[in-house]
Amino acid sequence: MISGAHVVVYSTDPEADRRFFRDVLNFPAVDAGGGWLIFALPPAEVAVHPTAEGSEHDLYLTCEDIQATVKELTAHNIQCGGVSDEGWGLLTEVVLPSGARLGLYEPRHPRAVHGTAAAHY
Repeated sequence: MISGAHVVVYSTDPEADRRFFRDVLNFPAVDAGGGWLIFALPPAEVAVHPTAEGSEHDLYLTCEDIQATVKELTAHNIQCGGVSDEGWGLLTEVVLPSGARLGLYEPRHPRAVHGTAAAHY
């Protein structure tokens, strides 16, 4: 039935943010025409959280070692926020070249993409 998901990141400077995904994160991409890049993502998960009416969706990237990932990002002149311990994981924020922000965390919860999820609930 469903074959995948397509995530949209809105940006005031899409070219700079596309370079970030291509050159810093090294995500492979295809050109959909005219230089419009669509990036492959690593395995992904989706969670449904309660929220107030009118809220938007968030994109969080995950990593295995947040300290090493932050160090690598800052070596590329990418600003990251401080790391906080949220219990379910270690969390920071990545500032894209456009100023848009993405969450980044090292999960401590079971990972659906690593085969720890039951087949059906």
